[in-house]
Amino acid sequence: MKLLWAPIVDSVYSKRFGRRKSWMVPCQYLIGIFMLFLSYKVNDIMGDSNGVEPNVFFLMLIFLPLNFLAATQDIAVDGWALTMLSKKNVGYASTCNAVGQTAGFFLGNVVFLALESVEFCNDFLRSKDNQKDTGIVDLAGYVFFWGWVFIVTTTLVMILKREVDKSVPAADRNGQVAETEEDEGELELGVAESYAVLFKILKLKPIHWMVAILLTGKLAFAASDGMTSLKLIDMGIPKARLASIGVFLTPVQILLPWLIGKWTAGPRPLNIFLLAFPYRIFIGGVFAALVWWTPHFRMATGDFENSVYIVWITGYIFHQLATYCMFVSMMAFIAQISDPRIGGTYMTLLNTLNNLGGNWPVTVVLAVADWFTYKDCVVKGTKDVLYACHTKVLADQCSAGGDVCEVAIDGYFISVAGCSVLGVIWYKVFFNRIKQLQKIPRSQWKVFGR
Repeated sequence: MKLLWAPIVDSVYSKRFGRRKSWMVPCQYLIGIFMLFLSYKVNDIMGDSNGVEPNVFFLMLIFLPLNFLAATQDIAVDGWALTMLSKKNVGYASTCNAVGQTAGFFLGNVVFLALESVEFCNDFLRSKDNQKDTGIVDLAGYVFFWGWVFIVTTTLVMILKREVDKSVPAADRNGQVAETEEDEGELELGVAESYAVLFKILKLKPIHWMVAILLTGKLAFAASDGMTSLKLIDMGIPKARLASIGVFLTPVQILLPWLIGKWTAGPRPLNIFLLAFPYRIFIGGVFAALVWWTPHFRMATGDFENSVYIVWITGYIFHQLATYCMFVSMMAFIAQISDPRIGGTYMTLLNTLNNLGGNWPVTVVLAVADWFTYKDCVVKGTKDVLYACHTKVLADQCSAGGDVCEVAIDGYFISVAGCSVLGVIWYKVFFNRIKQLQKIPRSQWKVFGR
């Protein structure tokens, strides 16, 4: 839907108000208003301790338009970044993106959970003689606060940030695209013309390779990224403990994009991608080893030793180093090759393909992992195997007889190994191609005026 909506955002706007501000300002005002309204309805939507049930239907009605507005704002900001930043600095758009997303997640998730937690506030933020049975903030108050932040910051952007008009006619009398002095003008296209441009982008020869890279590149990490946390939860590690790991990852996620910005903003940003790729495959193997190792340190109480959490925090930090290096470098390259004259559509197309390339492999791996999992019905307290219990019926039959259905071969390890092998093959196939893509003149990525 976002991809189909992008050409409209690119082509319909008020020239007087600004091509990107025409969409960004109203969207952010509406998001702020929605959040203010939502703050008064939190208890009705989420339910409360008095027996009020969560209203899932109303929650859907609120968040569908909220997500739509956020997606529209994202298209506008992506397009604006290409013209706001100079050609030399356009690669820093990915740095801003990564740092902004991390900071937003930290403020909206980690900070909120901490300030809402009674235990955290009493232990760390309140004196012993000022203990209370509530956190410092609740969900309604937090949403209300950020609703006003949206409205105030949007007002400041609207008043203080002037959008330079870089639009140029789609074609002159001879049917040729008009060029600005620096070839940075944004084309004035109708809605139908914008959709036609979308298909022209897909016809570009370099884009064909980019599509293949974006859609298949993350298959190597699908099993480790999509299944590791599920395996840890299945072992008995509390979800809250896993979520708290994000606190330790946030500094890395904020600082790393700035540290590698010098290279990702340069002419060869994907060199960082190529360096991090095999390292991330290796981290997937380390995760598999840690998943095998973790159950050996479960205590009699069912909890795990603190050393287990320290090891996993360290592992996730190294995982984030590789993940963010790849993410920032790819986003920098996308920003560099996107034609600023149709920036919203171009960036949205490549970002959508990139997101799709991260989602479909995880979905497939989760669907097929059970195919590689084999279970045996074992006599309780012994190692004697009675029969295979790989189906639910057989597993229930085994349990009903007082025996235990144990995993003999875990599909997680096979999935990680299979994805890693595919990743090594992918790396050998696409390594030189990615190097060549960086050498293609930026003009070859443009739809018009090449």
